[in-house]
Amino acid sequence: MDERIERLKKKVLSLPFEPGVYIMLDKSGEVIYVGKAKKLKNRVSSYFQDQQSHTDKTRKLVSHINDFNYIVAASEYEALMLECSLIKRHQPQYNILLKDGSVLHYIRVDTRDEYPKFTLSTSPKEDGATWFGPYYGRHMARTALEALVEALKLPDCSRVFPRDIGKSRPCLNFHMNRCMAPCTGEFTKDDYRALIDEGIALLSGKGADVVEQLKAEMADAAENLLFEKAAVLRDRVNAVERLSQRQHVIAGGAPDTDVFGFYSSARSCVSVLRYMDGALADKEAVVIEQAVEEDGAEILDAFITQYYMAKTAPPRTILLPFDIENRENLAKMLSERVERKVEILVPQRGEKMELMRLAAKNAREEAERVTTGQDRAARGLELLRTALGMETAPARIEAFDVSNMAGRDVVSSMVVVEYGQPKKSAYRRFKMKTIEGQDDYASMRETIVRRYQRAIDGDEKFLPTPELMLIDGGEEHARVARDAATELGFSPVIYGMVKDNRHRTRALISPDGREIGIAQNPQLFGFVGRIQEEAHRFAITYNRELRTKKLYGSELEKIEGVGKTRRAALLKKFGSVKKISAASVDELAETVTRPAAEAVYRHFHPSEEGEKQ
Repeated sequence: MDERIERLKKKVLSLPFEPGVYIMLDKSGEVIYVGKAKKLKNRVSSYFQDQQSHTDKTRKLVSHINDFNYIVAASEYEALMLECSLIKRHQPQYNILLKDGSVLHYIRVDTRDEYPKFTLSTSPKEDGATWFGPYYGRHMARTALEALVEALKLPDCSRVFPRDIGKSRPCLNFHMNRCMAPCTGEFTKDDYRALIDEGIALLSGKGADVVEQLKAEMADAAENLLFEKAAVLRDRVNAVERLSQRQHVIAGGAPDTDVFGFYSSARSCVSVLRYMDGALADKEAVVIEQAVEEDGAEILDAFITQYYMAKTAPPRTILLPFDIENRENLAKMLSERVERKVEILVPQRGEKMELMRLAAKNAREEAERVTTGQDRAARGLELLRTALGMETAPARIEAFDVSNMAGRDVVSSMVVVEYGQPKKSAYRRFKMKTIEGQDDYASMRETIVRRYQRAIDGDEKFLPTPELMLIDGGEEHARVARDAATELGFSPVIYGMVKDNRHRTRALISPDGREIGIAQNPQLFGFVGRIQEEAHRFAITYNRELRTKKLYGSELEKIEGVGKTRRAALLKKFGSVKKISAASVDELAETVTRPAAEAVYRHFHPSEEGEKQ
């Protein structure tokens, strides 16, 4: 037993059965993971027991743990708050983190400046400025900033105020009525500051308050016969209302609400639909690279906690697709932070459920958009490894199927999957040599024996040998394959692929009868199902080719001057008698002599006179 693990196990014995936070450390003393627990002793001890049941990520974490510390908390709620604080401080590599600077973007404004400006940044700091976000992607942040500048007619040039006031003529934006042009000196500092305050209110989700204030000022200006000012204010009202409704989708049941969607396949994605005043104001979607192995509730729990710790304020209502462990404590923590009630709900029906479906669709589309075929293959292999209890994912999988027609033309197929992807150049097929009639078990035995004998003989077309064999059939098929491989000195992991009444693989079964259901896991079901279908397709295609040659091969025997060798050459070249009959004399002559080609052509075209080139 690893001395390190034994040492850590002994230390665990001293932990209390109390809520708290544990901090995992590597050899250098760096924090690599922070977690919370209802009972510290139970949770921490689980890392060092039964490591075969751990995911790859957890095994890697445990392999790097050299020591751990812990902090006892007064309650689970206090443990949650402490965990958030420590994750934010240490950014541990094995936690699910929202820390990628290429993803998170913020809008910053420093109201202490004489002429504040809204700018983009990827690094929020406690610098006394006001920060809005995060926005997940530069495009989303840039779009929000451009819409704000356009609505309020703020300058977006490089001029610095008050330094550059009056030093040059205003730019084209002023003449196009797209900028208030403080550079002219005619637009006062107080007027400029009023625009900045409106921008802050808009980014804080207070668009309705801004519109109400502007309308009051507009009415007051009109009453005092200041019609030019009233017209300017009217234009501001229209611009702000357009900004508030830009790309919005009305959803009357979701005032001030964030709706979370979740999807997990080769990659996991969390989407957030942000509704303000009953309208869809923003959409964010974050692909979580390191979360593939985690449970959906665990990913969402960690994501939401950090998401709102980074944002300026949570909404009044948060909708989740499923429950999370810290839902009540998280709602309490957020409520205390903003000094008002924040609800976290899991809708089951009605209009809110429709919003959940939309959020889930967004999460799925974003995850699939960034997922490659290699990602899907890696995910399928990992799910298969976990289901079968293999220590490592199989680099080479071979799948076998037997096909016949009423006991005749018995053939089998071998398809190869390397690193999760089909390797068609390695596919092989066998025509039974020792089997008479229909005997699937004997046919499978002959196939496996011939496959391994070719490897023993050094045939590179059958090397390397597989780590995993999947046999189309049940327990007995798997047992026959295992026994045949064992007799020749090989011991791959072997499972039969058991089909349901719709001919889809519903389970895997070992040679000793241990069945592993896969129908409840769509990703694993699809991965294994595609392998099974490919093995079946390859076998039945070969069987049909043989039957076609038998059915039509006798037609060639009727042609004088076309013997067995020439018939074989033509069938090999064209694949079927049908294609031979459609070929021209010149095409046929590429395979057999010209007189033979002309004889074949005349046989299939007796009504034509002369030669048809």
